[in-house]
Amino acid sequence: MSLTNLLLPTYRQMLRTLAGLLAKAQADMPARAEALLSARLADDMLPLAAQIRFALFQAQEAVFRLRGAPVPEWLTAIAAEGRAAETMTGSMADAIGLIDAALSFLDGLTGDVLDDGAGRAITIVLPGGLIFDMTGADYARDWALPQFYFHVVTAYAILRHEGVAIGKAEYVPHMFGYLRPAAQDAA
Repeated sequence: MSLTNLLLPTYRQMLRTLAGLLAKAQADMPARAEALLSARLADDMLPLAAQIRFALFQAQEAVFRLRGAPVPEWLTAIAAEGRAAETMTGSMADAIGLIDAALSFLDGLTGDVLDDGAGRAITIVLPGGLIFDMTGADYARDWALPQFYFHVVTAYAILRHEGVAIGKAEYVPHMFGYLRPAAQDAA
C-alpha cells in the first residue's frame, strides 16, 4: 500500500470522526460543550482543545514532511495553539472550523502526492534534545500515524470520561460501509 493510500484516507475518516464526536458533545451537553475543551484525563495531560489541535497538526504536518517541504506558519500556529490550550481553549466552533479546514486541505491533494516521500530522510527534533532520524516510510508507520491516533483517541476518551454518550460505533463510523447485510431467511 502506498503512503498516499494509507495516510490520506486514514486522516480524512478519523478527522470526520473527531468532528462527529464534537458535534455529539454539543448535542448531548449544550450547556457544557465549551467547558469540555478544558477537560483532561489526568492533571499532567493536555486538555481536549490541545488534543484536537495536535491531531490536526499531525495529519497535515505529515503531508509537508513527506513532500520535503517546510511546515508552513499557519500549521505551526495550530501546534502553538495546542501548546497554549491550557489557558486559551478556543471554542467548539473554532475546533470544528479547524477540522473543516484540515479536511479541505487534505481533500485538495491529488495523485500519489506522498509516495515519493517513502525513502526521504525525515528528522524529528523534540524538546530536550531528542532527535530521531528515519525514512519517510518509517516516519509514517512509527511516528505520524501513532501520534495522530494518540490525540484522536485521547479526545474520544476525554469526551467519554466527561459523560458524552459515545461508544465504539461513534469512534469507527466508517466501518459501517463494510457491514455485511444480514442473511435473508430462506423461508
